[in-house]
Amino acid sequence: MKTYRIVVGVDGSPSGARALHWAAEQARVHHGTVQAMSVYDWAGTEAALLAGLGPDGERRRAEDIVNAAVADVRQEFPDVAIAAEAVLGSPGRKLSEAAADADLLVVGSHGRGRLHSAVLGSVAEFCVRRSLRPVVVVPAPHPQSQATTEVVERFAAN
Repeated sequence: MKTYRIVVGVDGSPSGARALHWAAEQARVHHGTVQAMSVYDWAGTEAALLAGLGPDGERRRAEDIVNAAVADVRQEFPDVAIAAEAVLGSPGRKLSEAAADADLLVVGSHGRGRLHSAVLGSVAEFCVRRSLRPVVVVPAPHPQSQATTEVVERFAAN
């Protein structure tokens, strides 16, 4: 019997954390597993060496991000099998490739990239356009305004 498998992109952003949480909840419902991936890119140029952490530092940073996110989600979903890995490459491409034999690919709507699209982040857009599997895009959290919170609290008190 094939296990229901979900691949999820994790990048240290609130949207990525929500995507991992959503994936773990779905894996629990479907008695499946989660493969959490943090994909990092390393240009390998001299300028990148001067400006960044270097290839080993970037790998360690990606590992720290995915391991911390998985540890956090495991507290709520201890019964769900969640694997964590850091992979070098283009995030959209690597996530889509990893999900080629999965049941579902889950990504956050916006990550930690330098540029944000108006509606959908570039990795999420790439996955939606290129993945061969169904893709779920989990929206970024939206903080409630103080006025909305006050109205809800007053309504709940009555």
